[in-house]
Amino acid sequence: MSPIKVVVHGAAGRMGQEITNGLCRELGVQVVGAVDVKADKDNMPLPTGGAVPFSTNLQTILDLTHPNVVVDFSLAKATVPAVRVATGKGINVVVGTTGLSVGDIEEIRKQAEAHKTGVVVAPNFALGAVLMIHLSKIVAKYMDYVEIIELHHHQKADSPSGTALSTAKAMVQSRGKPFSRAVGQGPAVSRGQEEGGVTLHSVRLPGLMAHQEVLFGASGQTLSIRHDTINRECYLPGIIIAVKEVGKHQGLVYGLDSLLNL
Repeated sequence: MSPIKVVVHGAAGRMGQEITNGLCRELGVQVVGAVDVKADKDNMPLPTGGAVPFSTNLQTILDLTHPNVVVDFSLAKATVPAVRVATGKGINVVVGTTGLSVGDIEEIRKQAEAHKTGVVVAPNFALGAVLMIHLSKIVAKYMDYVEIIELHHHQKADSPSGTALSTAKAMVQSRGKPFSRAVGQGPAVSRGQEEGGVTLHSVRLPGLMAHQEVLFGASGQTLSIRHDTINRECYLPGIIIAVKEVGKHQGLVYGLDSLLNL
């Protein structure tokens, strides 16, 4: 069977480099091109040897390499244009870029449907984080109060994180109604953003990577579900699953849980 040919969009970033390294070592997958706004040469060396075409222009690389999948870990403002270009050429897309708006997601859905391609968009590709959300949805049916504390490195662009927002929305949908929100006494200005009765707290500090705790409260008890990212390697298994599965779907698949049959 021919390998799945992949172009990495955002290849010069920290996640892009990690993804490129991981995909190069995966059987059945072949990195054939790379794109990044910081591209300053025509070729990018691969960790396994050789090099691939490298450019600031996605369309140029797609025309040169004819990939099956574009993996996008760039910036939110660059993702939708990249999806338009890739799906317009009948190429499937895996998106891990965070900070996408509801409008962005809807536009991606329209592009996937219009061009009959598969697009996987996931706010988090770490399998542990996906399982954290799945378990939180179960607990949400039985406990009425919950808050989310998410902690990330100080250079993260969006706040609260896409994973935190996705967790809150998934829990509200699972229970079928908003949570009860404890606001305490006095001004509530320090209580964090609210989503469906869920209070979300964002911490941004050097030394952190990606962490999230979902803290449920009830009379006389609490229940905590926490996921910690130790390094960026944790995202590779989920990304590889998406790369291998996206071609089997048509239209938008939102969340890795759909591919894991959770």
